[in-house]
Formats: sequence, C-alpha cells, structure tokens
Amino acid sequence: MAITRFAEATWNGDLINGSGSIDYVSSGAFARMPVTWASRTEEHNGRTSPEELMASAHAACFSMAFSAQLARNSTPATKLAVKCVVTFDKTDAGWRITRSDLTVVGTVAGIDQAKFAELAENAKVGCPISSALRETITLSVDAKLA
Repeated sequence: MAITRFAEATWNGDLINGSGSIDYVSSGAFARMPVTWASRTEEHNGRTSPEELMASAHAACFSMAFSAQLARNSTPATKLAVKCVVTFDKTDAGWRITRSDLTVVGTVAGIDQAKFAELAENAKVGCPISSALRETITLSVDAKLA
C-alpha cells in the first residue's frame, strides 16, 4: 500500500524581497518555519531552506537504510551519527542542488572499517532519498567507526 505525506507552504511577494513559510506537514511534527531567498543563498539567520530540509530527509533516510544493512550483516548498530551537507550552487543552468554529502560515525560491534564502509556505500545506493536524487546530483558517503 502506498503511503503519502504532505507539506503546505505559503509565499508572499517577489523572489528576492518576499518571504514564506512551511506552514504545516501531515505529521504535525513542525509548522510555521520561515523561509526566504536569502536563507537559501546567504546566511540562514534562523530561517530554514528547502536544501536544509532535503539534508534532514537524506540524513534520516540514510541512517535507516544503513541500520538495515548492518542488521542484515548480523552487526546491528548501537549508534549511527549521520550528517548530510547539501550544496546549493549557481551553475550555468541557474541555481541547482549539486551535491549531497553524507558523513556517518558508527558504534558497531563485530565489524571492521572496510566492511562498515562497504555497507555504508550500499545504504547510500539503496536509500530511497538517494534513489530520488542520484540521477541529478553527486552523492557521497564518508563512513567511519567510532
């Protein structure tokens, strides 16, 4: 059965001087998050951006995919600390998301660094957010055992 989620956003004014907000998400987990063009292309000043939300989604998705890979290897993680850095850059084609770089530090018993890195790469490839992004941007993962 397919699962759907939604988000609602509002924008007022032009791109450069206007502002908006992420008004509501289907889970109710967060609401009324301000966003501006400047929060995407300059300092965030306490406002979010679509790229920050994409980084959040990719970090969470990857952590779940990697957890599953480690469990299938009979080396379940005690802890995976994941950071995702999404790059938004002006290219010849205009402003684009160009990269999503994952870093993971894991506490996992019974595994060596080489296998840990291999499974992290598999998780990067198998993560549904990575699958949605891989045709258009560069994806990387740097995996280290704690």
